[in-house]
Amino acid sequence: MGIEIRYAAVLGLIQGLTEFLPVSSSGHLVLCQNLFGLKEPEIFFDVSLHVGTLVAICVFFFKDLREIATTLFSVSTWSVREDSLWESLCQKPEMRLLGLILVGTVPTAFLGLLFRPMAAKVFSSVQIVGIMLLVTGLLLWLTRGLKREGRNAARLTVWDALFIGIIQGVAILPGISRSGATIAMGLFRGLSRETSARYSFLLSIPAIIGAMALELGEALVSGFPPAGVVLLGAFIAAAAGYGALRVLIHLVKKGNLHVFAPYCWLLGVLAIIRSF
Repeated sequence: MGIEIRYAAVLGLIQGLTEFLPVSSSGHLVLCQNLFGLKEPEIFFDVSLHVGTLVAICVFFFKDLREIATTLFSVSTWSVREDSLWESLCQKPEMRLLGLILVGTVPTAFLGLLFRPMAAKVFSSVQIVGIMLLVTGLLLWLTRGLKREGRNAARLTVWDALFIGIIQGVAILPGISRSGATIAMGLFRGLSRETSARYSFLLSIPAIIGAMALELGEALVSGFPPAGVVLLGAFIAAAAGYGALRVLIHLVKKGNLHVFAPYCWLLGVLAIIRSF
């Protein structure tokens, strides 16, 4: 049975808000399905929700993406001798950032593929979601009081990219917030608040595209829900996601990422109680 239009709206809203707010989108989807009897989204519909959140990120960080693309495809980038090409690329801030995004994507992809076979079992466990939400709350709370000053994007290192990429890969576990964990890791590594948030969301783009690609192959086999349902879910996810991004970036710059910790703890405790 196809997904109903009302479920499309609800799931689109949940995905859009919780994909970016540091409260775990996968964890909320598991809990909402369990508490309210919502059916697990059809695979193609789930892909459409990811498309919506991807659009939100691309619109929000359009300037960064445009600068990277312009530098990547500019004639001047490649009009150097072959032996000095790497040095030339490293000297360009946009190309250096792109390289570090690719570096961070490697451990994310490895861990994502490693955990994928156990995803079905883990994603259905309310108890695991509850425990992971407690962990997310702890990570967020530990950012409280961290100094505002930190290294900017020009001083982002390969080790920063690897550590943030690893925690992003771990965030495949439901209840671990991808945005919360990656931004927190950036802050723990000594990056500035703005750089931590910016790199976190730019790093999420290849991760979302990769997840969509894996799901799309299964979606082509399982069939397609009505176009109206798909478009509604994607639109709501994009709109809610863009709004959530604006709110989160503002709070991160103010040093208030930890304000989401009590919510994660409360929801985590309720989820554990529910599991019994």
